[in-house]
Amino acid sequence: MNIATLWTLLEAARVACGDTEYVVVGSLSILGMEQVTVLPTDMTMSIDADCYTRADPPRVFDLQCELGEGSPFHMQHGIYLDPVSPKLPTLPDGWESRLIAVEHDGLRAHFLEPHDAAISKLARGEPRDLRWVRAGIGAGMMTLPTLALRIKNTHFLDDAERQATTERVSGLRV
Repeated sequence: MNIATLWTLLEAARVACGDTEYVVVGSLSILGMEQVTVLPTDMTMSIDADCYTRADPPRVFDLQCELGEGSPFHMQHGIYLDPVSPKLPTLPDGWESRLIAVEHDGLRAHFLEPHDAAISKLARGEPRDLRWVRAGIGAGMMTLPTLALRIKNTHFLDDAERQATTERVSGLRV
């Protein structure tokens, strides 16, 4: 997905619910950087935008039927909105102050800063998440020292999740 396609999706969300501000988490949060650099393909392969409405996060779930997976919008455009709770991703302290705001035609999207998104992906640890993080490091969009610092300021589900995330970052050094 690219930023223009994401704007098409968010415009459809605005028409459906009236909200003009969205927070984008997950893989496609990297699209907030598109105006700054060329994005690696491994970081933009997703066809679903994990997001929520900024003013009223639960409201995004009202969009599931119209814009979610299997919806007419998905069938027509090949992409869909994946409504999420702001509590879903594992994020470091201060992540909200690092959101990257981008405006387009009366819409505002707030994207996770790449290191913050990477922490969430490293905590989950799926192969596609690790590919995403490696691509970001390879493109110079994030650094291992910053990831290590962010881990120290993250409230994980438990010690096992913290340990696994720390080990995954160490494994990226190889």
